[in-house]
Amino acid sequence: MARVRDLWFTTVKGPDGKPIRKKTAKHPDNGGNPEANRWQAVWIGPDGREKTETRRVKDAAKKYARKMEEDVARNEYVDPQAGRVLFGSYGQRWIGSRAGADPASVIRYEGLYRLHVEPRFGKRKVGSVRPSEIQEYLTELSGRFETSTVKGVLLVLQGIFDLALADEKIKRNPAKSEIVKAPKQNDEKIIAWADDVVWSIIDSHPEHLRAMPILGCGCGMRSGEWFGLALEDLDFEERVIHIRRQIKKLGSSFVFALPKNDQERDVPMPEWVAQYLQSHIKRYKPKPYTLPWEKLSGKARTHNILFRWDTDDLHVRQRNYDETVWKPALVRAGVIPEPTKDGRGRRRYITTRKEGTHQLRHYYASVTLPAGVAINELAEYLGHSDPAFTLRVYAHMQTSSHQRAREAIDRRMRRPQLAAGQN
Repeated sequence: MARVRDLWFTTVKGPDGKPIRKKTAKHPDNGGNPEANRWQAVWIGPDGREKTETRRVKDAAKKYARKMEEDVARNEYVDPQAGRVLFGSYGQRWIGSRAGADPASVIRYEGLYRLHVEPRFGKRKVGSVRPSEIQEYLTELSGRFETSTVKGVLLVLQGIFDLALADEKIKRNPAKSEIVKAPKQNDEKIIAWADDVVWSIIDSHPEHLRAMPILGCGCGMRSGEWFGLALEDLDFEERVIHIRRQIKKLGSSFVFALPKNDQERDVPMPEWVAQYLQSHIKRYKPKPYTLPWEKLSGKARTHNILFRWDTDDLHVRQRNYDETVWKPALVRAGVIPEPTKDGRGRRRYITTRKEGTHQLRHYYASVTLPAGVAINELAEYLGHSDPAFTLRVYAHMQTSSHQRAREAIDRRMRRPQLAAGQN
């Protein structure tokens, strides 16, 4: 039976044998802490043993004891002591449990946890974190970081609390409360580059890498997919490119891996792209290149990749490509200003997320959609897992249906009209 116990007074027999109240050692007058909780909630746990928790106010202790008793009856009981495990211990366990996930995702999770989650919650008791605190922190992060970072932090928090929930250390996941909202992406309308900008960027690439931006604007491929494209992926007879892999960075090393969303796909190869690729292959003969598959300990795979650095014959690395090829091409195309130099004489380009290689994919969409390619087809060519996402991003690039709608109704409903002024 749920009840409360007074920790400051106990009942003993008096000299006359009658019960009297006596101060305990915890009473403030006996050297106890006057700020300590006085009332102890008492109930019987699922194991048949007495459980306790203290409160400062008697009514609060009564309510808590009754609640625990009701939870036992509903089979929803979670031991209050369980929630006193440190959040950080579950954080490390959750990171360790991700070992079977995509290695690049694991590296991202580790970074988000180390930089953003652990410093804020690591030393807290896992049962002490409230939804309002999580929402407050997400709002704070939103003022300093990109939306993708904040969403990643929330994902990590949800995963860690899910693990604690599965172990019955907490009753609910505070990171999944209805008041916890991930920040909304700022969906600005994408403006595709003009033809002359795209041509300038292509022409600014060195000859042995010039086919890469052509694959971006001509086939909608991602840059990692350019780097991993091999001779055996090109079907010139059917005019199709089989996109089967990308080159992905894991820490300081690299692997061959499936394209984003773990989906292989086929994309149409325009005649213009086919001619340029054939010329590239003839001039720069692809050679076997070996990397592990998916993870650093993965089985080695060898492919005749199309693109190498002309200095060391290694595969093209995204960061080096960005700094030595892509950004200088943007400068020559007038997209970004000339670089400045830092205190050590290194070039520093001023760029935003709007000037990345994905702009070539936007250009591809801006050309193909008005030409009649359907949204679901474009989603397939771009490697989007959800056509609804493609529609949200590129719907404004479709040819306006207003005139088509007017003409359709006019064709069906128009009748010979009486001359003006006649009945």
